[in-house]
Amino acid sequence: MSLRILIAPDKFKGSLTAHAAADAMARGWRAARPADSLTLLPMSDGGDGFGEIVSAALGAEPQTVKTVDAAHRPIEATWWWHAATRTAIIEAARVNGLAQLPRGKYHPFELDTSGLGAVFKAARDLGTRRALIGIGGSATNDGGFGLARALGWQFGNTHDEDISRWTGLHDLSVIRPPEVTRWFDELSVAVDVQNPLLGPTGCSRIYGPQKGLKEFDLAERSLERLARLMKQELHIDCASTPGAGAAGGLGYGLCAFTGGKLEPGFALFAGLTGLDEKLRNTDLVLTGEGSIDASTLMGKGVGELADHCLARKVPCIGLAGVVPDATQARAKFAATHALTPEFTTVEQAMSEPAVWLERLATSAASEWRE
Repeated sequence: MSLRILIAPDKFKGSLTAHAAADAMARGWRAARPADSLTLLPMSDGGDGFGEIVSAALGAEPQTVKTVDAAHRPIEATWWWHAATRTAIIEAARVNGLAQLPRGKYHPFELDTSGLGAVFKAARDLGTRRALIGIGGSATNDGGFGLARALGWQFGNTHDEDISRWTGLHDLSVIRPPEVTRWFDELSVAVDVQNPLLGPTGCSRIYGPQKGLKEFDLAERSLERLARLMKQELHIDCASTPGAGAAGGLGYGLCAFTGGKLEPGFALFAGLTGLDEKLRNTDLVLTGEGSIDASTLMGKGVGELADHCLARKVPCIGLAGVVPDATQARAKFAATHALTPEFTTVEQAMSEPAVWLERLATSAASEWRE
């Protein structure tokens, strides 16, 4: 009996985009079950790949703008425009993404989000009413300070001297907002984590180390001072909003400086792509990401998809590079399959990720029993 299969993986970080992963899974599944009907729906909960995936769902067209990356090096960044609805789709990682920088060359103290300002201006110049921005995959930890300055916000120290680097915010005393603070009628910010801006679960301590940040005290003091004065002087208080700590605090910055609404990235993806309707016409879902681990089970996109499937009694299979606790994963997934360590080695999986993911999908299809 043929099945209707929905193939909806996220990216396999560092090796495969969501599109490439979906293609590999489809090839592998077809090899074992050629009669099944396959629908591919690469997913993103706000990180790398958000722009292409959401723009494809909406039928938006790519645009380019000259700007700078997180290290202020000149780049040409892509964003997307849907003229009929005056909607802009922005992927922050195209500007301030960690993957765009040479590994280990720049310290987070040297990096900021100022390059996003040019994208906002280009989108407004086209008449954007609604903007969707995914902010995962960042190299920065500036709380959106760079973007704010690019959009006209001014920050001064106790001597009313201009603060040009986010680490100088520990001495912040003066904040001057620009005349325009709301750039679009609606700004939806897709966040892939729910962390606050500050504290032991904030952006600096949780995500800073993977960006090379070790000086937590200075980072925390700087961002804490920014949040405190924004609250005291302008009555803007969103440091504790779930997702404020996403992307090195860019979630906070978009909320505080541009009036953005923070939304779980998966929920935004599900709504834009009509996921629930697709699940009503699906017999089995095949998803995956680099690691199906505790973070997956606590709310990342692949785990959220598995929850959607559970609620609708649609079995969901998870493929991954690694599944640290397969027993725990069975709480959400009908089955999980890992590339390492049993199926292949880490070295082989990373050298030819599409080949090995295809083989893993073939194995999963061969084992599946309706």
